[in-house]
Amino acid sequence: MATALHNLSDYDLNSVPDASNMCFGIVVSEWNPEITGALLDGAVKTLEKHGAIPENIHVKTVPGSFELVYGAHQMTLNGSYDAIIVLGSVIRGETPHFDYICEGVTYGIARLNALSECPVIFGLLTTNDLQQALDRCGGKHGNKGDECAVVAIKMAKF
Repeated sequence: MATALHNLSDYDLNSVPDASNMCFGIVVSEWNPEITGALLDGAVKTLEKHGAIPENIHVKTVPGSFELVYGAHQMTLNGSYDAIIVLGSVIRGETPHFDYICEGVTYGIARLNALSECPVIFGLLTTNDLQQALDRCGGKHGNKGDECAVVAIKMAKF
């Protein structure tokens, strides 16, 4: 969704199923903690708002965004999650590193979704600068963590 046309935190509350009997895994990157911490906070609050109990929200951290794929894969092997959310932030720098990380994580999560029984929700911010990331983790464009939580609940019911 283009954030210029849609606030990441806006959705129809009635369109989200009850999450009280669901269990969620969240894998969050430690890199850019100001951003990823806000994404995590948004995701957890939104899951709880829709009935998920705190004991059924399991959070694991990985060092960077590239490691999100491994973390999510390990959670899919657990078999007890209704959905898994990955949260990270990659900010473009002066080298092609940004492109390799974004492409690798995107491919890895897509592959997990194709091969796993559990939906894995893509919550990786890929921005040109810090301000764009701040705008998408609770700023003027809402919080991608909120959006990921709603998607997780809906996909768990799929």
